[in-house]
Amino acid sequence: MAVEITEKSQLASQFVNSTNRHVFLTGKAGTGKTTFLKEFAQNTHKSHVIVAPTGVAALNANGTTIHSQFLLPLGAFVPGQNAPAEFESHAQFFTQTTLARRNPLNAKRKEVLRNLDLLIIDEVSMLRADILDAVDYRLKAAKRNFNQPFGGVQLLMIGDMHQLPPILRDQERAVLRSYYGSAHFFESQALRQSGMVFIELDKVFRQQNETFIRILNNLRDNKISPADIEELNKRFDPNAEAEDDVVTLTTHNKTADEINQNKLNALQSKEHMFAADVEDDFPERIYPVPERLILKEGAQIMFVKNDTRDGMYYNGKLAKVTEIGEDGVFVRFNDDGETYELREEVW
Repeated sequence: MAVEITEKSQLASQFVNSTNRHVFLTGKAGTGKTTFLKEFAQNTHKSHVIVAPTGVAALNANGTTIHSQFLLPLGAFVPGQNAPAEFESHAQFFTQTTLARRNPLNAKRKEVLRNLDLLIIDEVSMLRADILDAVDYRLKAAKRNFNQPFGGVQLLMIGDMHQLPPILRDQERAVLRSYYGSAHFFESQALRQSGMVFIELDKVFRQQNETFIRILNNLRDNKISPADIEELNKRFDPNAEAEDDVVTLTTHNKTADEINQNKLNALQSKEHMFAADVEDDFPERIYPVPERLILKEGAQIMFVKNDTRDGMYYNGKLAKVTEIGEDGVFVRFNDDGETYELREEVW
């Protein structure tokens, strides 16, 4: 359903186009944030890229992930030239120095960033402050402008702070609390230095799923009513059986691991084990994936890394293993049915 362009969204568009100020555009569900993003991106005269914290969010915004666009490693960014000595050897932390040395940008990536006027970040509630400061460093280096935050590039950040928050591991939180008041993007040192303008879209438009939007916004504002609960419970089916390829959401990794193992055990096909090659001495607790991966033909898999080379998959994309043989491991993507040969990945 089309959403009309309101006076406030028009003003927001004009403000971003006519100034270099950073803007945080927010609003509850149904206020047209997604429509604004698509309309603005199509019509702005500014050279821009669209990024998001996760693969699914980036796909929805017709963009790419922040980690892919800026070639950021997994883990937390410690602002400044050097991390505390006791953390320098740990793979889950990186600094300006290690970023430049271990993850240099190629000429094509540098050229994209060098010509950038505007960085659009969708679903910004999930973006961590340290990652935004890593982006700041990348832009400064690409632009050769260390005098201005983000190398003089303007930020348009879109999202709702009542939605998903950023995620930090305990050991990352213990280190980063010395640099940030919280993990949220607005604690970024670069952003605090430059400031930002807040714009809230407040008109909720009529939707095809208007009842659901109303319930979502009541949950958002902690105003859920007995009528809302009753409406949700109408859809509860205690005898419902999920299809085999439906993903189960759990509150703990252990539960998810048990479900995945049971699904794998139920397959009659042959089991194949793939072992990782680990260089240097890294604690197993910081491995991005298990050291040994067990696969069977017919197993459903989820990619946990973006394809920065060919763009064939993203973090969160689902597929099923169709063949494991001497020629390789082949999968079929759930969304488009295309077959793909898996290859080794390096972290």
